Amino acid sequence: MDYALLAEAYRQLEAAPARLKKVDLVSRLLAETNQAVLPSVANLLQGSVFPPWSPHKLGLAGNLTAKIINTVTGYSEGDIEKLYKKEGDYGLVIEVLLSKKKQRTLFGRRLTVEKVFENLQKVGLVEGKGAQERKFSLVAELVGSATPEEARYIIRTVMEELRTGVAEGVLRDAIAKAFFADVVWTDDRVLEAVRSASGQKILMENGLLESLEKKEKISAKGRESFLGRNTVSQKSLEDIVQVGDLWKEKSKIDLILLSDQEAGSRLKQDILDAVEWAWFMRPDYGEVAAAARSGGRAALKEMKLAFGMPFHVQLAEKAPSLAEAVQSFERVALEWKFDGARVQIHKSGERVWLFTRRQEDITAQFPDLVHMVHKNVSANCILEGEIVGVDRQGNPLPFQQLSQRVHRKYDIEKTAEEIPIQANLFDIVFLDGKMLFGTPFEERRKLLSSAIKETGTFRLAKQLVTSDLKAAEKFYQQALDARQEGVMVKNMDAPYQPGRRVAGGWLKVKPILETLDLCITGGTWGTGKRVGWLGSLLLGCRDPDGRFLECGMIGTGIKEKEESGGVTFDQLMVLLKPLILSEKENSVTIKPKVVVEVAYEEIQKSTNYPSGFALRFPRVLRLREDKSASEADTIGRLKVIYQQQFGKRK
Repeated sequence: MDYALLAEAYRQLEAAPARLKKVDLVSRLLAETNQAVLPSVANLLQGSVFPPWSPHKLGLAGNLTAKIINTVTGYSEGDIEKLYKKEGDYGLVIEVLLSKKKQRTLFGRRLTVEKVFENLQKVGLVEGKGAQERKFSLVAELVGSATPEEARYIIRTVMEELRTGVAEGVLRDAIAKAFFADVVWTDDRVLEAVRSASGQKILMENGLLESLEKKEKISAKGRESFLGRNTVSQKSLEDIVQVGDLWKEKSKIDLILLSDQEAGSRLKQDILDAVEWAWFMRPDYGEVAAAARSGGRAALKEMKLAFGMPFHVQLAEKAPSLAEAVQSFERVALEWKFDGARVQIHKSGERVWLFTRRQEDITAQFPDLVHMVHKNVSANCILEGEIVGVDRQGNPLPFQQLSQRVHRKYDIEKTAEEIPIQANLFDIVFLDGKMLFGTPFEERRKLLSSAIKETGTFRLAKQLVTSDLKAAEKFYQQALDARQEGVMVKNMDAPYQPGRRVAGGWLKVKPILETLDLCITGGTWGTGKRVGWLGSLLLGCRDPDGRFLECGMIGTGIKEKEESGGVTFDQLMVLLKPLILSEKENSVTIKPKVVVEVAYEEIQKSTNYPSGFALRFPRVLRLREDKSASEADTIGRLKVIYQQQFGKRK
């Protein structure tokens, strides 16, 4: 497949602000891509050649990128940096300079997706002595034979700054639309389809065309034109709902047009749920897209957990109070909510893998936990728990200290001795060949207990089964006295719902207004004692398309000197400086990558920020190194909390 086709899709996606338009563009590209290269295209659409859980990354540094552009274009590094300061994007820099270059070296063949994918994977895999030179050669080979537009997106991909707005939700919906019948039910969308559809196999609800004519939304001529351009069959709503599998390969249907919102929404959601289920089991949209095309809904629903591949864990909702949480379910269990790092533990034979909640492989960073698993778990299983750092006396350490171990690559054994851990296990989702998602929590807890041998540092999470509020309050206070975050209140009868916050499953109770995990998207340079630091930081929440909407400025809670458990300006600057995209006067724009946990007094309506909200008196609590930008809180979450404050309602 020519890479030019993908580059053209990138260009169109970049120019299309509307989410539905992006979904349409991506779905058409996926549908037209052959099976062999489909996984590569799906990953490249997200600006990656590795699944999210892979330890291998691209992320080419700016100085190496500038040298590549210098070699390929012949322009000086000074010219390149000058243009970069203007554009704020090395992708645009190389496109501009290649367009100006009069003579270019041609390799005699067009770039293919296969070649780009192969070289970029090698960039992420190469290590050791001479790694930088090898990366340089691999990328220079690609951009040296690329058109200006192709070079723009190759450079953006290796710098992990694709900027096309293809978030996970867009790709999910696009896979559904590419390989399953699209379902439309509102008058406007139906009318749009009637006017524009051509060469499609369409199933319509009886009387829908006549209804549009009566409403004078189409003419008799328009109706005849639509029927002439497409292969159209009409059935009753009852018959359409009974069609079953809407996989295009099986149903031979491209589009279903309905007037009934409930039926249309149900048919559409069934498809999306199948795609999402596969993504929860196997967080690799390349694999999900391939399964959707080759086997439809059945192949997606048959996706199962695999040892050594992380899954999307179940999430919890914040409860307004302990009393409301306890009263939410008929039978409840309370567990301590630890101030630690959530971990998936996979054990198969003698192999053990450890993953964070954001699917990072941390097996190498925690050899002590691997040893605990070998010693205390005999079954082949997948467990969930919380790692807590402890001091020599066994007292819990702040999460900030434990996080030093998560991204450690060197002196691992020494760090393990300095920051020992305690593993508190709270769930089991796979045991001896059987997935346990549909098993009630009460039974899963029993299976977990029988699957492990408890020790002082490898144990079950503290639990209390009670509906008595006084007993629950005492248990809650014990957790706080032990310097933990609070408690989890769990429905004893609920199944495990991977990848979702489920009102019927887990509720978390903490003593403060729920904190927010937000991305740093900009800042202003400090003055006085804060010269050289970004003294104020701009915070952003995610919108449904994965873009970031600002919701406040923050400078409080960041320490000028290193203190136990605190976040320092120096620490933030190390992370943020490489992410600065542009500067204007004393303000900077920052690539959304660093997530911080933020406390605040209140969420207020505001016209000063694109989100429409502002945090009152925000302060940084800690870095969320266990979270990626794609896991930052959403604008929807801010709206929910805003409505919960002081009994506010919509």
